[in-house]
Amino acid sequence: MVLFRTNPALAVEADRLAPPTRARTDLALALGGMLALASAMGIGRFVYTPILPAMTEALGLSKAEAGLIASANFMGYLAGALLAAAPRLPGGRRAWFLAALAVSAATTAAMAASGSMTAFLSLRFAGGAASAFVLVFGSALVLDHLAVTGRTGFASIHFAGVGVGIAASAILIAALRATGADWQLLWLASGALAAIVIPVCARLVPGARPAAETPASRAATSGGLPRGLGPLALCHGLFGFGYVVTATFLVAVVGNAPGVQTWGPAVWLVVGLSAAPSTAIWGRAGARFGALRTYGPACLLEAAGIAAGGLWPTPVGALLAASLLGVTFMGITALGFAAARTLAPDRQHRSFALMTAGFGVGQIAGPVMAGFLLDRTGSFALPSLIAAAALATAAIIAAIAAARSLRPATGR
Repeated sequence: MVLFRTNPALAVEADRLAPPTRARTDLALALGGMLALASAMGIGRFVYTPILPAMTEALGLSKAEAGLIASANFMGYLAGALLAAAPRLPGGRRAWFLAALAVSAATTAAMAASGSMTAFLSLRFAGGAASAFVLVFGSALVLDHLAVTGRTGFASIHFAGVGVGIAASAILIAALRATGADWQLLWLASGALAAIVIPVCARLVPGARPAAETPASRAATSGGLPRGLGPLALCHGLFGFGYVVTATFLVAVVGNAPGVQTWGPAVWLVVGLSAAPSTAIWGRAGARFGALRTYGPACLLEAAGIAAGGLWPTPVGALLAASLLGVTFMGITALGFAAARTLAPDRQHRSFALMTAGFGVGQIAGPVMAGFLLDRTGSFALPSLIAAAALATAAIIAAIAAARSLRPATGR
């Protein structure tokens, strides 16, 4: 699935390579992108979830405070993504990409030296911004090259990095907690793991030339948004609100539920293992049925998993919630951006910024709402049902938007 504009000029250079050599080069590039997303997204952005129980126990954090720390990271992600989408950001994409990888690893490790809420919020905000830069610029570098060499299928390897990072951090945290490691060592080790792959990414992900022009947006009016982009951004906001409730609190809730306390590390590992192949699965479905038409069913599937996590506090319920969250959240993200690119191929920065804004607002609000309700009710059921309802609403809106997109556009 290609989310960024391609550069035909790169094809001339690519054609000089023998097919086997080119295939190895493209595979190495995709693996470099995978490691980058594993570092900045899978570890830097999501490792807070398995570390949260240890932090809560040691520091006496309330669920509302835990949700606020999570939201700070998501606010940073929103700010970073919008800044990365600016059309005239100075410097090259690769320089921003590598710098953001370093910032993500550094802020993750620095959480170990923090003790105040202000420091936690600042570091997680900076880490969120860095993860957004890695996602935007890393994907641009990787997908531009893969598109012009005709190996867009390798894009699924690149996006599998989020799940790979989640799985790797789950194994790391579980192993360290088994030895009695405190929350500070968990952060420090996670930052070190994120930093190890940076030299490899620098070697495998080269720079790219400026992108070429693309066709005009479908059904766009002068100065307006393409038809369907507004509802799609709303769907992405509801999706961000819905998924992040479980993504933030699942391990902590499992750790406090009678009979499943020891399942926390396994649950987060399942999320990562399920997420790794998900972009390839949903990418094929989107290519066959259309990204927008596939978006709704994916949201409904995730809603079912989130509801199960809140209403079924058993090992089976926790594992079902983890697997359905993992197999959908990166797939829905990719489907949303693929649909936005189809609607506005010549205005990708603007459409991506709008999508990111909707998603960012939703995932900022989600942890705050869930943390507040967890403190008040002591149960994960109500936050989960609200999150599932948000995803179901997104599915309905996506279905309506998909039906309307099939109708001929009328002149204005």
